[in-house]
Amino acid sequence: MIEWKDETIIERDIETVWSLFSDRNIKKIMPKVEEHVLVEKSETEAGAKHRQSYREGKRVESYIVETLAYEDTPLEKHKKISFIVGKAFEINLSFTLKKIDETHTKFIYSGHNKGVNFVGRAMMKLANKKGNEQVVQDFMERVNREAMKL
Repeated sequence: MIEWKDETIIERDIETVWSLFSDRNIKKIMPKVEEHVLVEKSETEAGAKHRQSYREGKRVESYIVETLAYEDTPLEKHKKISFIVGKAFEINLSFTLKKIDETHTKFIYSGHNKGVNFVGRAMMKLANKKGNEQVVQDFMERVNREAMKL
């Protein structure tokens, strides 16, 4: 299993940063997502399900993303999602925003990837930890960059 937790301060108000995690803006922070369609419940509640397609090179993977937790208060925003890719990897992602003041937001990104079958577990053992750390850093920087554009 690969786990991570990272945080940064974004020089934008909490509502602006939170808008990047809405369905209409998801492709801004996850550009390899080609499709993101709500199939169950509403995007602003736990239990929501989305059909998502993700492109990696020439390959497109489709899966169902389930929202496990959703909190939206003036001082803190939180969304936790889970999905299984290629019947091999379970991915859990957690996005937490905390209001620091009117123009600063703490962004905490955590999650884990784990193999759910023999192939997935074997690939996790071979996974490049530095490569995963770079993916996390790239995502954090993309959220910051896109927030600054809003």
